[in-house]
Amino acid sequence: MNVRTPLPQDQATDDFPVTPANRVRRASTRGRYDRTTIHAILDAALLCHIAYTIEGRPYCTPTSFWREGDYLYWHGSSASRMIRAQAQGIALCLTVTHLDALVMARSGFHHSVNYRSAMIFGQAHAVEDPTQKLALMERLIDRIYPGRSGIIRPPNTAEFKATTMMRMEIETASAKIRDTHVSDDEEDYANVPAWSALYPVTQILGEPSLCPRQAPDLPYPKEMADFQPGARLDDVMAKTYRCTFGT
Repeated sequence: MNVRTPLPQDQATDDFPVTPANRVRRASTRGRYDRTTIHAILDAALLCHIAYTIEGRPYCTPTSFWREGDYLYWHGSSASRMIRAQAQGIALCLTVTHLDALVMARSGFHHSVNYRSAMIFGQAHAVEDPTQKLALMERLIDRIYPGRSGIIRPPNTAEFKATTMMRMEIETASAKIRDTHVSDDEEDYANVPAWSALYPVTQILGEPSLCPRQAPDLPYPKEMADFQPGARLDDVMAKTYRCTFGT
């Protein structure tokens, strides 16, 4: 197991503060503010969406990310307008969603989906220190593929310069979870003869397609043991997170 020592971070275990920004208003009983729940949703995800404004126009960009303590990290091109704007410390909203089920009810109003989502608020800054930046570029790989940064070529000068690593402290956050079966109005159970059901939804890994120019007789990396065809992606991401960061 390749466990890295995280960069400096807060050691907080209590709930995130509830503010007008992160308070869950609709279906408030589904809201969660504790770090355990929010961290679990983040750590099982590979992609997030980051919303921000540039010159009054809203943008929302998907990107890969990871968490260390109460900090989130992602990367982008140094020439990217998104990265240049975010590096100025503008307000950001980062979201993650796992779709868990389709719910078919007896009325359009009660059709729904089951999900786990997290909404994070903060301001991001570029990591300027070259040593920390290189460490983060390695973690970007190891967060998904544990230990892989140690066997691949390190970034060259041009790649290092072309990449910006971003760091955002979580100022506040909330999660929202729906995990409910079909729930109809009582009279509809008897009066509406419509097929109703819950269909679980998962992303799963397929069979690997090997590089046609792969060197012969290479052993399968032991750190990739969880990457089995049919494995749930969110389960694999949660395991690789723990493998790399040990938490």
